[in-house]
Amino acid sequence: MAIADPTALLASPAPATAPRLATGRGDPVAARKSAEDFTAFFFTQSLETIYSGISADTLFGGGSGENIYRSLMTQEYGKIAARSGGMGIADSVQREILRMQEAK
Repeated sequence: MAIADPTALLASPAPATAPRLATGRGDPVAARKSAEDFTAFFFTQSLETIYSGISADTLFGGGSGENIYRSLMTQEYGKIAARSGGMGIADSVQREILRMQEAK
């Protein structure tokens, strides 16, 4: 299907679902969520590194199933550490996110 006048598409108004541009103010709630997600990922990766040197216990069966559940456990530990304040990483990340949003 050919468009008679391609410049007409450029002149048309943006759809109602177009994303809003930042107004110079940061969204503290969204920044906090992003900061906690980053912190949870950081803690999860750290815990996975720690647990990688520990072999599966044969008393409980071991095997690949234990490794899968260990991964899920470390993800949950990471989320809990991030929500509980951890080491203050989320606070620092949130501050930087808001500072960068205001600088735009």
